Amino acid sequence: MTPTIVQNVFLFFLTISVLLKFYLSFRQTNIVKKHRNAVPDEFATTITLPEHQKAADYTCAKHNLSRVDIIIETALLLIFTLGGGLDYLSEISQKISAKPLTQGVILILLFTIVTFICNLPSSIYRTFYQEARFGFNNTTPAIFITDNIKAAILLLIIGVPLLYAVLSLMAVMGELWWFYVWCLWLAFSLTMLWVYPKWIAPIFNKFTPLEDEILKQRINALLQRTGFKSNGLFIMDGSKRSGHGNAYFTGLGKNKRIVFFDTLIKNLSHEETEAVLAHELGHFHHHHIMIQITLNFALGLFWLWLLGKILPQTAFYNGLGVENISHAMALLLFSLVLPVLLFIFTPISSILSRRNEYQADEFAAKHSNAQNLINALIKLYRDNAGTLVCDKLYSLFYDSHPNANDRINALKKQINK
Repeated sequence: MTPTIVQNVFLFFLTISVLLKFYLSFRQTNIVKKHRNAVPDEFATTITLPEHQKAADYTCAKHNLSRVDIIIETALLLIFTLGGGLDYLSEISQKISAKPLTQGVILILLFTIVTFICNLPSSIYRTFYQEARFGFNNTTPAIFITDNIKAAILLLIIGVPLLYAVLSLMAVMGELWWFYVWCLWLAFSLTMLWVYPKWIAPIFNKFTPLEDEILKQRINALLQRTGFKSNGLFIMDGSKRSGHGNAYFTGLGKNKRIVFFDTLIKNLSHEETEAVLAHELGHFHHHHIMIQITLNFALGLFWLWLLGKILPQTAFYNGLGVENISHAMALLLFSLVLPVLLFIFTPISSILSRRNEYQADEFAAKHSNAQNLINALIKLYRDNAGTLVCDKLYSLFYDSHPNANDRINALKKQINK
């Protein structure tokens, strides 16, 4: 394979992915605008026209910004690769340190800093204008700055030693380096799953034990009859940053926690909160979480093996505009190019995810109450300004959850059963 072939393949897939992203985005906004002035019949009694119009406007605003993000991301990708940006950063790292290992770490850190700075205006606009415009932003400038400082410190404390370890293994473990790096990544990921809820998440948010005794009794009864064990029920101060509501599980083994956003607890009844939790328990009952983790690890092993095959191929680097070849450069290039090549396969993961959501809903209908889950979903769509209409092709690519109408109709069938 020659550098010209590598470059042409990269540009072909990049063009296809960018055009497809724009096409799908415009399809979605067009259908949302088309139905903006009429609430779908299925929701006519539960969603008001102003609420429906707010969701439509919010969806269109997010897509307008996402198209700007696509342009920025594509421009950065071309600048870093064919434009010689990575080579330039590599030259800077060589001036800072004479040690190849440290040069690699500095190269990746410089790339991270430049990417962060370039994406910062979009992040600020999204937080302080777009989300604020629709009444969702509660983040203050102080919180925004503090969050980014905390994230940077964690990157230095956790990320830098990990980078040194990975690059060291790539340098000294021979042709099987990819397997040893995968083992390190596996151990690190499992450790983080166990550590995150107790020591890292509280750095950013406050978690307090659930104090509502009636709700606690209802949830504990649900946990008992479904055979699920957790290390506590917690309320997270999500309202400190956003008006959106959610609930999730976090942790591994005995460190598993059930976390509710305070906004969700505030807006849902006890029965509806239980139904939402039953849905999340459905994911554990069907082993969706473990299957996803296992699949990610298996794919990670494959991609590292593939990188091991590509690593000595000079054409891979030269075809992507890179002359300064190193292990760190290989990691960066591969991580930049892989999403471009894989975008057309996005529907596969989306289809699997939607199937999992249907299974979790069915579990919730059996162990809680389907009508309560329907009521909760309608409130969540309304309170989060979620659109009730969706283009089928856009949904095929992007929707990890079934659209509102299909999901609620499936739950109604459970009621009829």
